[in-house]
Amino acid sequence: MRIDKDLVAASATPLVLGILSDGEQYGYAILKRVGELSGGRMQWTDGMLYPLLHRLERVGYVSSSWSTSEAGRRRKHYALTPAGREALTDRQEQWTVVADALRQVWQQSQRPAGLVEGWA
Repeated sequence: MRIDKDLVAASATPLVLGILSDGEQYGYAILKRVGELSGGRMQWTDGMLYPLLHRLERVGYVSSSWSTSEAGRRRKHYALTPAGREALTDRQEQWTVVADALRQVWQQSQRPAGLVEGWA
């Protein structure tokens, strides 16, 4: 299944903020986690993730630091800031409203034509 780029773009910030709410991560680990959370149906690229991380860092939702892995590779780790945690809470509330509205529309579209709720 292909997921429309508008949906991917709209969900990118809350997904990354949510992933980082569990603790700091480096880019590749974030990409891998998105794949895991979506059951492999969302495969983000570096070209999508890193501009997003840089934007989130610019607006103060994410901080970054460099470290060296056990294998000796330098990695940039990203962590959620207090402002990022607030933004995540706000995005969760927004997505709940959107998801509830979509659920209601889709449930209504599943009913037989002419059937009004409460009428048999």
